[in-house]
Amino acid sequence: MAAASEPRQRKVINGYGDGGFRIAGERVEGSVIVFPQRFMAWPVADAASLQAHDLAPLIASAGEIDILLLGCGSGAPVFDAALRDLLREHRISVDAMDTGAACRTYNILLTESRAIAAALIAV
Repeated sequence: MAAASEPRQRKVINGYGDGGFRIAGERVEGSVIVFPQRFMAWPVADAASLQAHDLAPLIASAGEIDILLLGCGSGAPVFDAALRDLLREHRISVDAMDTGAACRTYNILLTESRAIAAALIAV
């Protein structure tokens, strides 16, 4: 997979499972961060092991994001309070949920032209 996708098309999440995603018709292996105009690989395997450096691409894009949907895999949502505070310092609100719910919610908010991103752990 390339570092980021072609930027002209809105990045709808068409599907997920089997260790990856289908975004704007393109199969992507592994975890990803999805913005309305691009996506990138995200080397995170589970939410419990998230660290501040894992959030760097999101913090770098803070001006584009009001809401971050964190897809925590197939288990119960887990997100460290200190990491939530770090994102809040950059005016990013986080909603942690399972990956499937995050994909569905992202697509709904995308149609509303909201300032969103989704950080999705592959299932």
